[in-house]
Amino acid sequence: MTGYAKTFVLMAALTALFMGIGALLGGGTGALLAFVVAGAMNLFGYWNADKAVLRMTGAREVTAQSAPEFVGMVHRLADAAGMPRPKVYVIDTDQPNAFATGRNPDNAAVAATAGLLRRLAPEEVAAVMAHELAHIQNRDTLIMTVTATFAGAIGMLANFAMFFGGRDRPGGALGTIAVMIFAPLAAGLVQMAISRSREYEADKVGAAICGNPMWLASALKKIDAFAKGIDNDAAERNPAVAHMFIINPLHAFKRDALFSTHPATANRVAALEALAAEGKRWGKVGVAARGPWE
Repeated sequence: MTGYAKTFVLMAALTALFMGIGALLGGGTGALLAFVVAGAMNLFGYWNADKAVLRMTGAREVTAQSAPEFVGMVHRLADAAGMPRPKVYVIDTDQPNAFATGRNPDNAAVAATAGLLRRLAPEEVAAVMAHELAHIQNRDTLIMTVTATFAGAIGMLANFAMFFGGRDRPGGALGTIAVMIFAPLAAGLVQMAISRSREYEADKVGAAICGNPMWLASALKKIDAFAKGIDNDAAERNPAVAHMFIINPLHAFKRDALFSTHPATANRVAALEALAAEGKRWGKVGVAARGPWE
């Protein structure tokens, strides 16, 4: 199934979920209203969700004039991978992290936090950005971005149940409680299903783009350690975008791995170490993508 087909299926599923919540809250009228809203969100999600996500995370665009080394590195990586050059953004938070967004490779953006640029070695930054370019190349970004906007909306709709639910609503108080509990859970499970399998593939492709799997393995270990102790305020305010980051930016208590939006970092590192152990030459792409530190 192509990326566009998967996105269509996801949009249809989330629309149905949205309508189901609307029906619980307002019966037939609620379902119809939810359908209209979902239709508008589908259109918005396809054309503008990337801009919404960038605003939600507080990302600001940088250029070759304002951030020459970082932008130049991203451009070299994209050129080496034979991709269009994405727009480049920086998020003013100390937690090292990064994500990619956009509906296709011709309309894409990558974003890194100030903490990533400050706390990681240049080759590790390159590996992280190569991972994000891999998401763009694999056409993951559309489905991830649309999911972020829908999941946020579903969570808001569930919260409305607290104020507008009642015995006179279909399903009564029990229906309201069910919406409040299961709607965010359903949205979270969709995020989980999208993220987990895609991260491994983006790690593999990103290692090929940057030229060295161990650069990315080292970066993942550092980001994971820092993320556990440094808040990402924008992500905490908008948890629906958490699945887009290379490492989960949210703080959480120990919980079953089933409910994690990302694979375990140790498993990702092990997979990258296995790639490096194969003895494969990571030649021309890596050489072309190297940065000013060499």
